[in-house]
Amino acid sequence: MLKSQKGFTLIEMMIVLLVISILLMITVPNVTKNNSTINEKGCEAYLKMVEGQVQSYKMENHAFPTVQQLIDDDYIEDNQCPQGKKVAISAEGVVSLEKSTEE
Repeated sequence: MLKSQKGFTLIEMMIVLLVISILLMITVPNVTKNNSTINEKGCEAYLKMVEGQVQSYKMENHAFPTVQQLIDDDYIEDNQCPQGKKVAISAEGVVSLEKSTEE
């Protein structure tokens, strides 16, 4: 008597791999798109926080600071957003992102 072997056929394995591949093709672009959106929102929030620190510095010192002065006086820890863009402060106290030469 022959024993019946249990297991998956090659076609069944190929179908499973096809389904997994399709699911990956759908989810990976959505995850990367959401990641860039999160970084942009994080950068916007960081700029708002720096604006608040600029106002605090101005109230205490009666002058608008530079980014380095904010770092030196422990108002902020870093001069970059989470996505790596540098923060700039104008002479009028306007906080913005520095223009990148790569763009």
